[in-house]
Amino acid sequence: MGERYSELEKLGLNWDPPILESANSPKVSIDGKETIMLSANNYLNLSTHPKVVNATIEATRLYGAGSGSVRAIAGTMDIHLEAERVAAEFKGVEAALIYSSGYAVNVGLIPTLVNGKDDIIISDELNHGSIIDGVRLTKAQRAVYPHNDVGALEQVLKDNQDADRKLVITDGVFSMDGDIAPLDEIVNVAEEYDAMIFVDDCHGEGVLGDGRGIVAHFGLQGRVDFEGGSYSKAMGVQGGIVAGTEQMRLHALNHSRSWLLSGSQPPGVAAAQKAAVEVIMDEPEHVQRLWDNTHYFRNELQSLGFDTGVSTTPIIPIMCGESSMAKRLSSEMRNSGVMVGAIVFPMVARDKARVRTQMSAGLTRENLDQVLGAFEKAGKSIGLI
Repeated sequence: MGERYSELEKLGLNWDPPILESANSPKVSIDGKETIMLSANNYLNLSTHPKVVNATIEATRLYGAGSGSVRAIAGTMDIHLEAERVAAEFKGVEAALIYSSGYAVNVGLIPTLVNGKDDIIISDELNHGSIIDGVRLTKAQRAVYPHNDVGALEQVLKDNQDADRKLVITDGVFSMDGDIAPLDEIVNVAEEYDAMIFVDDCHGEGVLGDGRGIVAHFGLQGRVDFEGGSYSKAMGVQGGIVAGTEQMRLHALNHSRSWLLSGSQPPGVAAAQKAAVEVIMDEPEHVQRLWDNTHYFRNELQSLGFDTGVSTTPIIPIMCGESSMAKRLSSEMRNSGVMVGAIVFPMVARDKARVRTQMSAGLTRENLDQVLGAFEKAGKSIGLI
């Protein structure tokens, strides 16, 4: 382990996470310094919303700090079922099932959807690592199509139309580039070849489709078999979810090992999950502010001369090319009191390093202008613009 870590250090690829000394909100304390946070997934700033925080406190007092068991045995409480009921209503589907994390959804559910070598899983080349891990746990054949290339996906389906089971998997919003899958086209092609459709919408929930996600964005309710997601991003809490039919829920509940063998969500978390979804439904202004900030910030970055890639969502990368350039930009921004992450090889291709920014509904125009000023200064000092 020591040798492997030393090698990471030499290559500059080791993780050294910053330590927050406050709530994860638009302004945080890091090393005793006030810092504007542009690296969090807390898109709607709900992690500190009074309704979400109070729901956590009240449920903890009523039910205790933990559930005491896995859901399948003695760990299912009425608050868990109520959170799932509200989630299904929010998604416009029959049922939902909550997992311990979005990662647990993918590694636990994907392997149950295929049997073996007579089946095939077809995956976008830029899908999240948790999808890749879930696929690796199966014995099915595997095919990867070029990013968002529906024509290539159709050709793979055509070449494998005699497979017993065909499962097409894609992210909804791709977390490194901030672009979205053409899910409407993917669904049309998949249906033509009788393939199941699995979308991981962790970065689309609370963002697209008035907050309901990419399925709602394209009006595809009832046509996507498995809609995976996460409470730890726009909803500001913790946990994963899959939404779909009641039959889907019963299948996942009975066959998904990551659900069956994990302790259930603490009652306070389940209450917070329910409250966060209700806030999005009852207070749509959070989603509107997120998009107002997104459009303003991206346009201003581009006017300064920065390349924001193919982003169309609140994930806005600043393309830097070489890893060293991304690291220098991130460091300069940190010195200016702005927290942004350098995304470098091997997380992205060697010539595709970038600094990734993520918008929040809680950021004020004053915050954004301060950040833009820091980017302009830093970009010029390192020769990026």
